[in-house]
Amino acid sequence: MENLIKIGKSDVKSKKIGLGTNKVGGHNIFSDLKDEDGYAVVKEALAKGITTLDTAYMYGNGRSEEIIGDVIQDYDRDNLVIATKAAQNPAKDGKIDNSPEFLKKAVDDALKRLKTDYLDIFYIHFPDEETPKDEAVKALDDLKKAGKIKAIGVSNFSLEQLKEADKDGLVDIVEDNYSLVHRDAEKTLFPYLRKNDISFVPYFPLASGLLTGKYGVADAKKFDQFNQAQFSDIIDAIKVVHKIANKLDATIAQVMIAWYMKNPDISIVIPGARKAAQVDQNAKAMDLELRNSDYHAIDEAFSEFAE
Repeated sequence: MENLIKIGKSDVKSKKIGLGTNKVGGHNIFSDLKDEDGYAVVKEALAKGITTLDTAYMYGNGRSEEIIGDVIQDYDRDNLVIATKAAQNPAKDGKIDNSPEFLKKAVDDALKRLKTDYLDIFYIHFPDEETPKDEAVKALDDLKKAGKIKAIGVSNFSLEQLKEADKDGLVDIVEDNYSLVHRDAEKTLFPYLRKNDISFVPYFPLASGLLTGKYGVADAKKFDQFNQAQFSDIIDAIKVVHKIANKLDATIAQVMIAWYMKNPDISIVIPGARKAAQVDQNAKAMDLELRNSDYHAIDEAFSEFAE
């Protein structure tokens, strides 16, 4: 039987790998995106058994949702996990809005674009400065009771904002920036999530391509959030992963994805893809079984980023 993860306190169950779709229809985020590639990416994911699709209004101002909505008409909806996010209010020039009125409209609009009658997961994409977070979540709980959403999520919330949002114990899942080179969440978020039965999804798990092994020391300028010494340490740490990848006849990216899938604090890892061939490569991580010793070796290689 396939290993499925329960999302928070909800009834939603997902495989440990999904598809991040900011490169599907996200014309406002990436240049030179083609819709036909976006369609191909989603179809390839489903063909390879990746059935959790993570999207957002922000990806192409609804275009990503529309492409996914078109594709999923040919599949059994009960076997899919569809997650989307909203916070940018088009009626207010994209201003971040967590008001109950906006969130309820955002869910209805997303359902239309996705051509479905329910969302498995809906996230408040970013926190605004005005709305009490527990009130925003209560509005989502109303939608949950109405059957429009099955699990309540928040994204890009600080620990304090998360605690306010979860005042009534209604938050099921959190999505935030996390990777082996961005490990702050291990100290800030993970203890609270564990204690309160809240699932976690990292975005940028491959650190915008840095953790795929395609960069060397000479590429430091492309990743200006790290100083030269840190960048050199990252390249050295990737060499550890490279050895494990060679042993497993896998790519560095596949081993990285397998590491997240084995991590007990991570519910779903959602690598993105611009082309169908990348999805095919990422999906192969499902067949990798990292030994405990390899998992800990990778953890240790990147340990300075957990300090």
